[in-house]
Formats: sequence, structure tokens, C-alpha cells
Amino acid sequence: MARVPSTSRSALFLAAFLAASGTAHFAAPAPFDAIVPRSLPGSPRTWTRASGVVELALAAGLAVPRTRRLSARATALFFVGVLPANVKMAYDWRARPAPERALAYGRLPLQIPLYLWARAAGRSATHR
Repeated sequence: MARVPSTSRSALFLAAFLAASGTAHFAAPAPFDAIVPRSLPGSPRTWTRASGVVELALAAGLAVPRTRRLSARATALFFVGVLPANVKMAYDWRARPAPERALAYGRLPLQIPLYLWARAAGRSATHR
């Protein structure tokens, strides 16, 4: 059986992470609706569904070596783009009990390794 390079495995794990998160946007949308910045036009549910679709599309793109490089770059940008939702969550949860606050605040610096993971995933792409 052929061995999968570790960078390819990393891209596939990121794809699985995004697929699970994208699916969660449809299976349990309320928590995602709550962190949609109110300054965005339209319904929070529309943004929740749209971000779920984007995550599923990014997952599919990362899973295919031919589209991995572009998808990895788009994924990195996506992680930057969802930062305002995480900031809103941290702000909204500032008066909650300490464990919940820690979860909300912990999401903020988590964006950095997610961004770096996406960038690294593109390195396993085919260069055609």
C-alpha cells in the first residue's frame, strides 16, 4: 500500500475538520447564528448556511490534490474572514462563567494555527 506523505495527511485532516464544521452549520445552526456579526445584512441563518457551504466546498477542494493549493489559500483567507464572528462571541460571552469565557477567548488565538495549517496544507499540492 502506498504511503501518504504527511503534508497530504495534514491536508486531508484539515478537509475532515472543515467538513465536520460545515456539516455542523446545518445540523445545529443556532450557535453559529448567534455569532454572526449583526452588522452583516440579512438573516444570521443565511450567513450560517453560506459559511457551512463554503466550509464544505473548501473541504472538497483540499481533499483533491489538483485543487489543494488554491483551496488551501482560500481556506487560510476563510479563517481570517471568520475572525469577526469569534471576536463577537468573545465579546458576547464576557459575562459568562469562566469555563465558557475561556472557550470563547480561546477561539481567538486558535485562528493563527488554523491559518498556518491551511497555508501548510497547500504545500502538499501538485504543481501543474
